[in-house]
Amino acid sequence: QVQLVESGGGLVQAGGSLRLSCAASGSIWIINAMGWYRQAPGKQRELVATITSGGSTNYADSVNGRFTISRGGAKNTVYLQMNTLKPEDTAVYYCNYKDWRFDYWGQGTQVTVSS
Repeated sequence: QVQLVESGGGLVQAGGSLRLSCAASGSIWIINAMGWYRQAPGKQRELVATITSGGSTNYADSVNGRFTISRGGAKNTVYLQMNTLKPEDTAVYYCNYKDWRFDYWGQGTQVTVSS
């Protein structure tokens, strides 16, 4: 199994920044992908950004150029630096880990951007 611990959500004004962290532990496979997804009230969960163990990244068009995903801590921690936040970025952000065996989700962290 894999455990995911998220941190870093909160309330910020439009134009501000936040940094989310997600630490993975347990049965980590050397080849994996981690990422962030978000779900706003009344909407489906959507991809924000992903990064593979090899460092390849993928971003949603809505956050490209404002958000940066990276890995650290022996590559078992994933960060999401969110800049120039907008009210439409308000959502619960979920960390995700997947490899050929597992697909795990974190408990979610609330990000609220006030206008």
